[in-house]
Amino acid sequence: MKRLPIAAVPLYLAASLLAFPAVAQQLDLSHGGPIDITARDGIEWRQAEQQVIARGDARAVRGTVTVTADRLTAWYRKKGGSQTAAPAPVSGLAGDSSTEGNEVYRLQADGHVHIFTATDQAQGDRATYDLDQSVLVMTGRDLKLTTPNNVITAKDDLEYWPQKHMAVARGNAVVVTTDAKRVAADTLVAYTTDNPPPAPATPAPAQPQAKPSGDPLAASGKLQRVEAFGNVSVRTPTDTVTGDRGVYVPDTGMARLGGNVRITRGQNQLNGAEADVNMKTGIANLVARTGGGAQQPGRVHGLVVPNDQTNKSLGGDSAAPATGGTTSKPAAPASGQKQ
Repeated sequence: MKRLPIAAVPLYLAASLLAFPAVAQQLDLSHGGPIDITARDGIEWRQAEQQVIARGDARAVRGTVTVTADRLTAWYRKKGGSQTAAPAPVSGLAGDSSTEGNEVYRLQADGHVHIFTATDQAQGDRATYDLDQSVLVMTGRDLKLTTPNNVITAKDDLEYWPQKHMAVARGNAVVVTTDAKRVAADTLVAYTTDNPPPAPATPAPAQPQAKPSGDPLAASGKLQRVEAFGNVSVRTPTDTVTGDRGVYVPDTGMARLGGNVRITRGQNQLNGAEADVNMKTGIANLVARTGGGAQQPGRVHGLVVPNDQTNKSLGGDSAAPATGGTTSKPAAPASGQKQ
């Protein structure tokens, strides 16, 4: 074991990997370039365990990504030890040539973890980054992943796959978009689109310089789809829709919930097999059952409380549940639709 008397250790990674354009601002540590580690209380190099441990306001920086924590641990190995696409080799550690031919394959942060770029950030008690698989796993309290498009929180763990453009949140998972749309479930899987290609370094002489769009999505993938599993809940200004599973597409503003669906407005309740929720208009429609279940096939079931104040926004008189068709269209109080 070797204790380094300095507070900064550059883990220089060879430039043999192709350079990536500086457009993406995702939390991706698998790109090429050096990992610069600094710490207030010193850095310990455990040669036998092939570890480097930084303690006290530890910080690791690689490209546009910064990781801060109470303690950082980096694992390295001989180059070519992974069966998958591995990070670039380590060519030097604090000026000691004995580390040449090694590569960093795992980074762990403990205590007050904060990982961030210019656009995205994540926080938690512990984070482990597998550079082979390009996946970040965060656990502990106050788990949160923030992008220009949405905020994802969870109780149990958060997985972030930057190269797959996917995030997985487990345990009281919630995603809230920038326009205040909210989806909650036991497990949420969020997919983002690819980042757009970088603009040319120099515009064509015959064309004026394009004005910057000011859209942060140019640096962080746009939220494309959210899949929800277990105790799914979607809220609109007037309704709360629950079910066993669901899919939300932000571009269309539509959410489809299935399995024991219930639409609640005040004391009014509507039950069915599936529901379509327009998150832009706040209108929720039940899809009639096709067979089986407690209700008759082709019917939806509703409970309307006549004196509930929310009925004023529905309009009309109460009516029996609708029959037939793929989408229920009863009179307003039994449909849960806003007229």
